[in-house]
Amino acid sequence: MPFSRYALCVGGNGWMPTFRDPPYPSNCMPYPSNCMPRLEGVASTFERHQSITTGENLISGGSIMVEQLTKETFKEKVFDFEENSAWNYDGDLPCVIDFYADWCGPCKMVAPIMDELAQAYEGKVRFYKVDTQVEQELAAMFGIRSIPSILFVPTDDKPQMAVGALPKEDMQKTIADFLKVK
Repeated sequence: MPFSRYALCVGGNGWMPTFRDPPYPSNCMPYPSNCMPRLEGVASTFERHQSITTGENLISGGSIMVEQLTKETFKEKVFDFEENSAWNYDGDLPCVIDFYADWCGPCKMVAPIMDELAQAYEGKVRFYKVDTQVEQELAAMFGIRSIPSILFVPTDDKPQMAVGALPKEDMQKTIADFLKVK
């Protein structure tokens, strides 16, 4: 089987796809070229993921792409569940919140889609991420049992949850139909 310039390398988070030139370091092994299209998105997700785990916002061309939420920033920007018992979205724009975990493969496939949508809907929709392993209280509040789970939050209605790695087209349809953003 032919091999591409992609390799699987052992790092701090286990095996991760990486773009490398041969010869590969001792912690890497070549990955079959027939897996390249899928790995392209995952490899770029890994790079984006590194920014997420440091708690920094993702920056592209000077604009924030997908913002990492903690319990405190969630209460400020989305909903203060400690002060309110009934849902009341605190944001000025609709938002999409990706509940994910570092170890989750499908979550890593959703990350580049979220980045693309954040660029496409800049100024119209806010995009956030919540690490379910770090923010267990938020995950429990929304009953997250499967990840990725994506919460679509309109400005004037109750949120809607989608479970699983949604394709970009499905996310765009939900943004248009449910969030009423073109």
